Amino acid sequence: MSLGHLRSILFTDPLIVLVTIVFGTASFVVSFFDSTGRLPNKLARPWGGWLLRVARVRLTVEGLEKIDPQQSYVFVANHRSYMDIPAILASIPVEFRFYAKKGLFLIPFLGTHLKRAGHIPVARGDARASVRSMALGAHLIQERKISMLLFPEGGRRAGMQGFKEGAAHIAIKAGVPIVPLGLVGTRAVLPIGSSYVRGGPVTLKIGDPIATSGLKLQDRAQLTETLSRLVAELSGEAQDPVDAPRPA
Repeated sequence: MSLGHLRSILFTDPLIVLVTIVFGTASFVVSFFDSTGRLPNKLARPWGGWLLRVARVRLTVEGLEKIDPQQSYVFVANHRSYMDIPAILASIPVEFRFYAKKGLFLIPFLGTHLKRAGHIPVARGDARASVRSMALGAHLIQERKISMLLFPEGGRRAGMQGFKEGAAHIAIKAGVPIVPLGLVGTRAVLPIGSSYVRGGPVTLKIGDPIATSGLKLQDRAQLTETLSRLVAELSGEAQDPVDAPRPA
């Protein structure tokens, strides 16, 4: 066992659990006083920041000046690690909701928290449920003036995969800009299947927002292809030329 592994087991991992319990409990409590989910989501940003500190992640953000905190967006990013969400939440000063696997909503306490905070379950393999969840996301953006975060590859991947069209669908339907994000280094910090956090440098690169006004849902495949290319460029990952946009 390496020194880094031992340090993670003895110090980093327990601290990550402690920070998550503290902020998760606070978020759960305040959710009873706010049906919109705004109060729980205000706690998400400091939770992400503390998680990065505890994990000894040195985060650099490029392009933050492109984001208007008063504007709603749909953000799309590559997904390489469980550290992706804390890095994004801690960096971008807008109110997020995100899509999560339906199974997470069935876990005691966590599922209740996700529901009360206004996050949206995704039922994979159910086309009708996917359409309903996309419509709900667009509705929440318009009604509550919030932003959505999606990982269009459909989960954590070892390399760049073809994007699903859901993010483009939501942005077009809501009439808000869509923003490509590139995460670099999160996989090295916490690889898929790893039992411990390694720490290290992480960079979040924010691309130029893409306006969707005037676009129709028929344009979502082309927009998805553009997003996939831009995220690949921002993250420095090779884009598989045979991967085409996939239905949501």
